Amino acid sequence: MGRPILPGFHPDPSVCRVGEDYYLVCSSFEYFPGVPVFHSRDLVSWRQIGNVLDRPSQLPLPRDTEASGGIYAPTIRHHDGRFWVITTNTSGGGTFIVTAERPEGPWSEPAWIDLPGIDPDLAWGDDGSCWAAVAGTRIARIDPVAGKVLDGPFPAWAGTGLQYPEAPHLYRIDGWWYLLIAEGGTERGHTVAMARARTPLGPWEPAPGNPLVTHRSTDKPVQSTGHADLVRAPGGTWWMVLLATRPRGRTPAFHVLGRESFLARVQWVDGWPQVGEVGSPSGPPPAAERDDFDTGDLAPQWISPRWRPDDSWSLTERPGRLTLHATGSTLDRPGCTFVGRRQQHHDTRVSTRLDPGTATAGLSVRLDEAHHYDLEVSAGVARVVARIGPLRQVVAEQPVPPGPIDLTVETRTDHAGQGPDMIAFRVAGGPPLTELDGRYLSTEVATGFTGRVIGLYVTEGTASFDWYAVEPRPSEPAG
Repeated sequence: MGRPILPGFHPDPSVCRVGEDYYLVCSSFEYFPGVPVFHSRDLVSWRQIGNVLDRPSQLPLPRDTEASGGIYAPTIRHHDGRFWVITTNTSGGGTFIVTAERPEGPWSEPAWIDLPGIDPDLAWGDDGSCWAAVAGTRIARIDPVAGKVLDGPFPAWAGTGLQYPEAPHLYRIDGWWYLLIAEGGTERGHTVAMARARTPLGPWEPAPGNPLVTHRSTDKPVQSTGHADLVRAPGGTWWMVLLATRPRGRTPAFHVLGRESFLARVQWVDGWPQVGEVGSPSGPPPAAERDDFDTGDLAPQWISPRWRPDDSWSLTERPGRLTLHATGSTLDRPGCTFVGRRQQHHDTRVSTRLDPGTATAGLSVRLDEAHHYDLEVSAGVARVVARIGPLRQVVAEQPVPPGPIDLTVETRTDHAGQGPDMIAFRVAGGPPLTELDGRYLSTEVATGFTGRVIGLYVTEGTASFDWYAVEPRPSEPAG
């Protein structure tokens, strides 16, 4: 028990079902493309099939968008033969709706709607009326096609009195309107609570068992449980997807993978849901992955901060390689192009083969602009560079021969130390150049809402990468 269904930085899950198929979306914050979309047949094994926001016109993120800005808390629904996603771009434009005939896309251009707030939700009544809810909690009747508020927003049930009532989801079930929210903040005090009413405008009756879910003040390895969504399986059973974290290390403990998506069984008793154990009991074991860059486009798992200019990368310039040009989008290193994938396992080995040419390029473990460790090659020297807050320092270096070279970073649980893990950096399969404490690349140190992303980068010139491989290590625990 205790395994996430989507490990790594996949927070704020929202799910819908169409026939035998389930579709799930997550927050993406400052990364492009935005709002990853996943498919499953069993709610346990998920495959990313695309990104909802895969064009700059859908996801206008200013170049100065801060870490943990951008896209917050999407909701996905299927209605009248179409898929609908509503979300908020906190860095430009506000709340908007996009639609698609197929979850893989293409998704429409945004229909912007004047509905201030975050964590927006969509629900339809029996009469075809469409209702939107936002954190707070406030509810409005809207025209989702035109992006217009028709009535409201009206104040609704704001929870049990804890801070930050947010993540509202409305459901029409057995003659009732149910309102599911999160409370207590997305940190260790996170909870899930519910109320119901006969109309979307109340009056609201709180669930007698609130909170429905919380792990606060427990010693469970899964913490920060909240921001949930409900789905009914074809056989009539109910399930909840929700976010949680897996902190490690000494107090206060550190979570480095970000907020992850988990699953819990739901049973209805006397008109209210009761939520079972949080965590997938039988998910597939962690599997090795490798990208040889031999397809026509980047796989949907690859993300970049803020945007990915067309002239910053190529898969055709050197077929079978990812070529990066220093024309990219990070804030701390002007011109840096970064293309990465979410770290999904606590104990993992990530490797690549770099042909640096005359460039400055390498492999980076990134939490945000001010918190990252880089293994880079430049002018015949490999070096490890640590950026922690305002400090940037070269902590190790060694000469390397010209031509392609293998770079590796390894994370391993730090059972004896203070932090969650140690991160080792290797060149050409040799001994570590150095090992660095992983707690400085954690949310507890850096703050924010994201998790680690391990990726390829170039800061000067042009460099090519032959492949990228991820190997979960045997020490990855079950919880």
